[in-house]
Amino acid sequence: MNSGTQKILVVDDEQKVRIELFQALIKQDLAVSVAEDGRMALEMLNRDPVDLVITDIKMPGLDGIELLKQAKISNPALPVVVMTGFATVDSAIAAMKLGAFDYILKPFPMEAMLEAVTRALASAQSLSALPSGMSPGMARVTPSRAIIGQDSAWLKVVAKAKAVASSTATVLILGESGTGKEVLARLLHEESGRCSGPFVALNCAALPDGLLESELFGHEKGAFTGAVVAKKGKFELADGGTLLLDEIGEVPMHLQAKLLRVLQEGEVDRLGGKAPVKFDVHVLATTNRNLSEAVEQGTFRQDLFYRLNVIPLRLPALRDRAGDTLVLAEHFIARYCAQYKKPVKGLSPRARQRCLDYGWPGNVRELENMIERAVLLSRGREIEAWDLWDEEDETVEPDTGDAGGDSCSIGQELRPGAASPQFAVGNGSMVPLREVERQMIRQALLQTDNNRTHAAKMLGISVRTLRNKLNEYRSQGIEF
Repeated sequence: MNSGTQKILVVDDEQKVRIELFQALIKQDLAVSVAEDGRMALEMLNRDPVDLVITDIKMPGLDGIELLKQAKISNPALPVVVMTGFATVDSAIAAMKLGAFDYILKPFPMEAMLEAVTRALASAQSLSALPSGMSPGMARVTPSRAIIGQDSAWLKVVAKAKAVASSTATVLILGESGTGKEVLARLLHEESGRCSGPFVALNCAALPDGLLESELFGHEKGAFTGAVVAKKGKFELADGGTLLLDEIGEVPMHLQAKLLRVLQEGEVDRLGGKAPVKFDVHVLATTNRNLSEAVEQGTFRQDLFYRLNVIPLRLPALRDRAGDTLVLAEHFIARYCAQYKKPVKGLSPRARQRCLDYGWPGNVRELENMIERAVLLSRGREIEAWDLWDEEDETVEPDTGDAGGDSCSIGQELRPGAASPQFAVGNGSMVPLREVERQMIRQALLQTDNNRTHAAKMLGISVRTLRNKLNEYRSQGIEF
């Protein structure tokens, strides 16, 4: 980080924290001032504007939330990073809704704070470079997704990634689906000397063979039917930056030899091209497959594996970093409460325990998706277990805040052997609710070409619930 004369104000009532942050930040060539409470900080801001404020939330007198409010009134574009203990996460959520750039849970590794400072200052520079007449609110500044977690195995991977970020060695990021491989890849790019260059990602599993070759290496006009113009491949587009080859284990064998040559030579031959094109790219690759086994089975080239596996980074599954489950859940609640302008909610005790007991086969991605859905659907003052899992019973009706009247839960499952409620259709006849449910599932699958993920989303249920329903129908001899 080389930020020249950029100014940072650190606000915390704990002297030890102020000293540690001051010492760490001045080593980054930053001008740092400190304040012991919010009132002193406001007086200092009125006298001498800064580029970034780092503030604790809980302070005597004027706390961090009020400081954030008043600082944003005076300078809406001022980035503010808040610090908080885990017990005050609701205040952190409120801070994000008031415009805080990021929040960091105490205690935190100093690397996490420096990473947040780098992103905040970069965001402020992007806003200052807006065209004349364009307000900060009109800009789309999208900071990288936060690296959240306190688990030691996770922090070791993050620290190793930051240590190798500025190298040119190929990095192979390993881990189950949903563990955050692309998030780590973006961190590698942002921590490197190439952070001002492009970050280009290609999902190697999402394209058919012919199109994948063109996307990777590019093509000249007339190289094949439909090639009406020349097109650069991803290696050329990422020149001077970072190229992420997502799901590298899905590249077909006949392309692996060409990919190996490109990685070794640092030049690419477009389809139909007459001369190779040089590029300067830091290559990252991800996979959820065991490439060693793929090599033994003859489905992945051994020489390409060795070329990619220079620096392996293996991400732990969420079930192996269980201490981070609630931290991540609270982080996603903060994000989606702010995004959808929903009232601040926490997890109920039952939901917290269920999150800790659940195995999370879909890892962090599954947790994030379930939290987003729960934020949108929750009707009570807290997010309950049934907001997260469809099969949970609503044994206690959530408090919706209504003064009275009957309430009906449509999320309850019909029990085997229970009397099937009747549902009125357009012609006035009555149809069993189970039949209506089956027809809705059939229509959703037809409209999504049997894509269960999309169908479940359309129906407002989890993929697991849809799968269980289909298994139930199959056992009854009903096929869709």
